[in-house]
Amino acid sequence: MAATYDAIVIGTGQAGPSLAVRLASAGMRVAIIERKRFGGTCVNTGCIPTKTLIASARAAHVARHAADYGVTIGSSIAVDMKKVKERKDAVVGRSKEGVESWLKGTANVTVYEGHARFEGAHRVRVGEEQLDADKIFINVGGRASVPPLPGLDQVSYLNNSSMMEVDFLPEHLVVIGGSYVGLEFAQMYRRFGSDVTVVEMGSRLIQREDEDVSEGVKTILESENIHVRLSAECIALEKRGDKVAVNVDCQSGDKTVLGSHVLLAVGRSPNTDDLGLESAGVAVDQRGYIKVDDQLQTNVPGIYALGDCNGRGAFTHTAYNDYEIVAANVLDTDRRRVSDRITAYALYIDPPLGRARMTETDVRRSRRKALIGKRPMARVGRAVEKGETRGFMKVLIDAETKEILGASLLGIECDEVIHSILDVMYYAKAPYTVIQRAMHIHPTVTELVPTVLGELKPLQ
Repeated sequence: MAATYDAIVIGTGQAGPSLAVRLASAGMRVAIIERKRFGGTCVNTGCIPTKTLIASARAAHVARHAADYGVTIGSSIAVDMKKVKERKDAVVGRSKEGVESWLKGTANVTVYEGHARFEGAHRVRVGEEQLDADKIFINVGGRASVPPLPGLDQVSYLNNSSMMEVDFLPEHLVVIGGSYVGLEFAQMYRRFGSDVTVVEMGSRLIQREDEDVSEGVKTILESENIHVRLSAECIALEKRGDKVAVNVDCQSGDKTVLGSHVLLAVGRSPNTDDLGLESAGVAVDQRGYIKVDDQLQTNVPGIYALGDCNGRGAFTHTAYNDYEIVAANVLDTDRRRVSDRITAYALYIDPPLGRARMTETDVRRSRRKALIGKRPMARVGRAVEKGETRGFMKVLIDAETKEILGASLLGIECDEVIHSILDVMYYAKAPYTVIQRAMHIHPTVTELVPTVLGELKPLQ
């Protein structure tokens, strides 16, 4: 006999636990299901562990350059990878255990550990248990994609998840994929002490960004002796003794990169193929992402999809916003929509890239009249003081409405600075002059945003 609940939440990633607790606090009986690790990607293999590792890598980088600041700390800097991993594991462990204890200690929430499969539009099986509910919320996340590269089945390789178990220093890490995940690992392991080569099929890194951003990121990485191989259109792998040969057909340079380890970082796939969605009649697109409307409801009434599995965002912050949207619609009769949010994200190389809405390329394609402001970080006092002058700030404005169209901020603290722009973009279509006329604290990086806005020129 099936156990009956008011709501079932499948997955404990960023959206699931908060939604389960919110529903329970509203008096609903809630079942939440987790088949593996509480906290999902962000806690276990994504944001929290990678940024913890990045912090360790930055500490090593700063220590190596201490003499640039007049500080003497010794002749060599050593990185203990086992202790680096131990620190990361401790941070992850606290977060994971916090999510698990929170859910198991919440009234009206029953936690099931096991794999969930639909047996109907309102029935889910977990092991021997059958669970029924009128409302079901899918929050199953995604995983690293495995491309059909020749020879891949003949070699060992790493992905973002298995990298979390590495407690040694690869001699030469070859990163296949020149986008966000790959570049963060590339810089991180270079700073730990590995030789690193990034192999990208496209003509430039992070191709969704403007060309000057791609080039700026490439310059930053190459300044740390990371090798970047672009236009690698014929990638193939083969085992050579204890090494892995990555064959690339690039426009220049050697045709083969010989590495000790390979990291695949070529995109993500949703964890939807083993949920039995066909039994519930839930529609997915050709890539397996669950189709949802502007309130994140699927084609089946009462079934919602949140987080990475719905294809409407691939970040922790979009997943949490999904929770807020669903909770508002289900509990508060507040018609919040996915289309109301502004695209925003960061690339956590050092220095980071902060992004909001449209790129310069987007604006040009729109053919609207626009203004552009741009300033190199070398002309930002705070960056000069810290000896961190790589990158630039770029903001785009609608010439007629004065609204901020988008921003690309590449430089020290720009993952934080971007929020001063985002907040104004959210505020009732406020004009850029709201920021331009604000008095910001000196010395900060953010104080130069008004300066950039005071130097706008027509976008040619």
